[in-house]
Amino acid sequence: MKMQKLAASVLAIALLAGLAGCGPQPGDGVHTPASTPSDQQPTSSQPAEPSQSQEALPVMGDVIQYDPNQPVNGGQDIDIEFWYWTGAANLFQALADQYTAIHPNVHITLVENPWDDYWTKLPLALQGKDGPAIFNVHNGQHDNLIGYLAPYDIPVDDLKAEFVGASGHVIDGKIYYTDYGLMTATMYYNVDMWAAAGLTDADIPKTWDEFREVAKKLTIRDDAGNLVQAGFSYNGGIQGDVLGMQYQYGQNLFTSDNKVTLNNDAMKSVIQRLKDMYLVDGVCDYNFGNNSGDNFGQGSVAMYLGWGFMTNVLAQNFPDTHFACFEIPAPTAEVPYAYHRYNGESTFGVNKNASAEQQAVAQDIIRFFLANDGIQKEFCLANAVFPAKASLQSDADLLAIPSISVLADHIDRYIWPGAMPSTVEDNVKIMLEDVFYNGKDLDAALADAEKAINDDLANLDFTSQESMYKYAGEALD
Repeated sequence: MKMQKLAASVLAIALLAGLAGCGPQPGDGVHTPASTPSDQQPTSSQPAEPSQSQEALPVMGDVIQYDPNQPVNGGQDIDIEFWYWTGAANLFQALADQYTAIHPNVHITLVENPWDDYWTKLPLALQGKDGPAIFNVHNGQHDNLIGYLAPYDIPVDDLKAEFVGASGHVIDGKIYYTDYGLMTATMYYNVDMWAAAGLTDADIPKTWDEFREVAKKLTIRDDAGNLVQAGFSYNGGIQGDVLGMQYQYGQNLFTSDNKVTLNNDAMKSVIQRLKDMYLVDGVCDYNFGNNSGDNFGQGSVAMYLGWGFMTNVLAQNFPDTHFACFEIPAPTAEVPYAYHRYNGESTFGVNKNASAEQQAVAQDIIRFFLANDGIQKEFCLANAVFPAKASLQSDADLLAIPSISVLADHIDRYIWPGAMPSTVEDNVKIMLEDVFYNGKDLDAALADAEKAINDDLANLDFTSQESMYKYAGEALD
């Protein structure tokens, strides 16, 4: 059992930065100049001999390396803007401060915008020559950004060697951004409720059949049959989780010609099982709360399937809830084709319309970020994401986070389908509501959702990345 053990140092940087499926915080655009210490000499990014009076700094990184003893922009002053969305000011300030401490000739202005404003303002700013040289990326906005991105000047093979999933970001032999952290669906459970039901570590379920039995033991109803404590709840929406469970049966979400496939035996098994948990097993009712994540935090739900960002949400909003995590169950005790899909926390983008000098600085910042295990670790801790960088995957502080530690043994058995257009999740949400709440026939609901999504995909430039998965050859034909 992986208990919740978040050290104070972890909580201090547990910022809710740009999460897949996590709502941003409100705020206004803020411009913050990064500090630039004046008592250090400019250094550089190409090999250079340090002066006798200046001690050389150590080179960072393994495959991707960063030499802080190399001057940037020839040591001449240069100003750049770095844009990000609200919720991670301390992280980006720390990154800027560490970089400018060794390159004081670089003046970084941090520009913070609320999530919704960010995606309105950023594409407009990137159209001209005065936009930010470097900016935060979310893969859900891939289509809106890719036309403004310059490819990384780091060899693709170097990125693939150090970062899990980098191969899924290769476009025509180039990478424009990749993932520094991976997030996926993880089962959260209330430790106190678990113990009260007489359950121990030996009862951690590996299969869905075992999970259903545990959920029934965790369910409490009063003498009149009214639900007091749900053993498991997905009220409020489970579409993001359903879009990943079919992989456990070897079923890809997309066909070789990039069409979605929903009306298949795997997806029918996934949805019927979820429906039976309520209607046959009685572990929850559809009217028992409308937000299973909050209900879990409030103590009325014993188990909840949530993505990694919920670790910090629970720690901040429900500090008295004692929780732990286990890996999402599978149909059998055998390792499946894939346990689920993952989404990545993206690295930064370089504005191809910025000046050549600004682009060079942006590229240097990205190399600094990717080679620097300390900064990588801070970003992963803050977002409770599994590190994509191989050198951090056994880090004790990261593995102390329950939603990260449970992924360590099988991280290569999670698949990235690509930056899915919103129509996929939107229509699956409608389909599930029709099946769960409106009694619509499952076959008809799946067929309708599949057609609606494929009609939209016909007008979009989407390419599935499922073929890049390490075990793609094991998928059903």
